[in-house]
This record gives sequence, structure tokens and C-alpha cells, in this order.
Amino acid sequence: MKRTLLALFLLLLSAMTGWAQAQPQVPATVSSPEVHSDGSVTFRFRDPNAHEVMLTLEGAKPAPMQKDDQGVWSLTTGPLEPDFYGYSFVAEGVGLIDPSNPLMKPNLLHTQSQVHVPGPSSLPWEIGDVSHGLVHHHFYKSGVVGDQRDFYVYTPPGYDPRAKQSYPVLYLLHGFSDDASGWTSVGRANVILDNLIAQGKAKPMVIVMPLGYGAPEIVMQGLGAFATELRKRNYDRFIQALLTEVIPQVEASYRVLKDRNSRAIAGLSMGGAETLLTGLNNLDKFAWIGAFSSGGLAEDFDADFPGLDAKANQQLRVLWVSCGTDDGLIALNRKLRAWLDSKGVHQTGIETAGGHTWMVWRRNLADFSGLLFK
Repeated sequence: MKRTLLALFLLLLSAMTGWAQAQPQVPATVSSPEVHSDGSVTFRFRDPNAHEVMLTLEGAKPAPMQKDDQGVWSLTTGPLEPDFYGYSFVAEGVGLIDPSNPLMKPNLLHTQSQVHVPGPSSLPWEIGDVSHGLVHHHFYKSGVVGDQRDFYVYTPPGYDPRAKQSYPVLYLLHGFSDDASGWTSVGRANVILDNLIAQGKAKPMVIVMPLGYGAPEIVMQGLGAFATELRKRNYDRFIQALLTEVIPQVEASYRVLKDRNSRAIAGLSMGGAETLLTGLNNLDKFAWIGAFSSGGLAEDFDADFPGLDAKANQQLRVLWVSCGTDDGLIALNRKLRAWLDSKGVHQTGIETAGGHTWMVWRRNLADFSGLLFK
């Protein structure tokens, strides 16, 4: 009996040893991204079968990565300015997120990973030791567009729905291919306002961030759709949904001021165009307008802004038109500013370093919000 049990044990041990040897070896964990003390970053990606892998990093040109004998591709950048950067790997022409990094940059067309190069607490997008507001997420059925959609609302530190204090409102619009979460998940609008309010650089305000598509099908048709009739339908329905659905819901649910001098609108790229079309054509509702790197505008400004002239100056508190000098949209924005000048409409034209990136727009928001409601 003992010999039989021993034989069975040896047979089982042999089988387990063989099974263990047959299992594939788990590769060593890849550390990516690795942020160094000088602000440089090393990106790594394991793909032993790839023949070429490129790194696409927000604000930089695509760059080739190098493969080691373990099949790990890597690239180390030069020192980067403190900020948040979107990036992805392109292996054999296919864009991929970084599987080693849980920090994401959501997007309806091109989801990427994000890397944080930390900076001093004085930077407005860095979480500081200050009081923090709240971000609320709302859903509703749109009668204008005919779909279920959402919007986000930031309430500043100290906001109390039971108190008598009411706040001015900034309607903040995202760009093409973003969703309603863009300004919080990537733009860090809530963090920026927390810090500016704590430092006395911005008035406490409510920020409303709606979904920016009046014709959601425009997303899948790509940028070329802005040269078609779909552009007008997208803008017209968005403006109608904002004015007749989102604003009434916000004013019914939050303690906000309802006069035009307490209402601002701003946005980036497509949202910059929507800002101008909404604000300049509804000056009875908005006194503060900020357009960041506006895109998707036709160059027939007379058709888009009929009747706009120097009389608008009596109603506008701020008209802020900004764009990065390396942005492909800089020429369009300069033409817009020249047209506004020809109409006698006062505007603050801002040109900054940088391209069509969130690094530019975070700074735009910090600068613009500091001007509001004063």
C-alpha cells in the first residue's frame, strides 16, 4: 500500500513539474511612463514582433522608439514643461494606449494615455492644499437633438444649495471629438478654478460643461463634415439645446444669477466656434465671451454674425479671442480678429506659444476666468 501511494505521489509530482515547465514565462513588468527629476520622461512598450513603433506625444512630432533584446521599445524625451500630456504608441501603423499606464485621456475618436510631469503648486492645474468644489454629472433626454445626453456642473468651494448666495455662471464648451467630460477629465477645469478662487484670482463661479454636438453624427464623419451642410445643423441644434434645455435646467437646479452680466461662455476649437456663434448672436444673454483656438468657422463672417457692429461694445464686457502661434488655425483666428476690427467690435486678441493642445487651453482658461464677473 505504501509503495502504491509513493508511486502515485511521484507520478503526480512529475506531472505537476511538467505542467509548470510547459507554462509560458510571464515577462517582466514594463515600467511606463517613467518621469525623471529633470522633467524628461521614458516611455516603454513591449512588442517583440513589431518592426517599427512610434511615440506620438501631445505638442511634439511623432518620434521612433528603439527596441532592446527583450522586445521592449523605449524612448526618453528631453525635459518637458510641467503639465499633463496625452500620448500613444503607433505599432505597425496602429495607434495604441500604454498598457502599463492607468491614466487615460478620453476621446470619442482617439483615446490616449496621459503622463503627468509634476510642477510647483503655483501652477493652476496642480492639486493644491485648498478647498475644493464639486463636479456634478447630469443626464437628460434632449427634445432638440432627440437623444440621451449629459452635462457636468462644477460648484465652487462653499456652495450651499440651501443658502441665499447665488453665483455667476460660465458655460464652458469642449472641442471636436471630446465628450462632455473633456474639461474636467483632461482640461482640469475644476482644479484650476479651485486654485484661482483660493488665491483670489477668480470670482467663485459655477461652471456648466455640456455635450457640444447638435448633430452627433458629425463625429464619425470627421473634420471634413465641417465643409458640409452638417456643420450648420450641428451648430444650430447645439445652440438651441443649450439655450432651451441646458440653461433652464441649470437655473432651476442651482443657485445661479440669471442676468446677462452674470453669464459667460467660452470654449476651445469647435467649442470656440460654438462660443462665438452663441455669444455674439445672443448678446442679450451673454456679456463675457472667450474663444480659444476656434475651429470649424466658415470665413463668411458676415453670414455667421449678421448685424454685428460697434453697438455690441455697449453689451460686451469681454470678448477674448486666443490661439497658439503654432496652431494651424492661427490664420483663421487672425482673419476673424481683423473682421471684428473692421466692424468696430472691441476684442482682446491673445496669441501664445503652442499648438492645438490642452497645454494651451488650460492656460487660456486660467487667464480668461480671472477676468470674469469683475
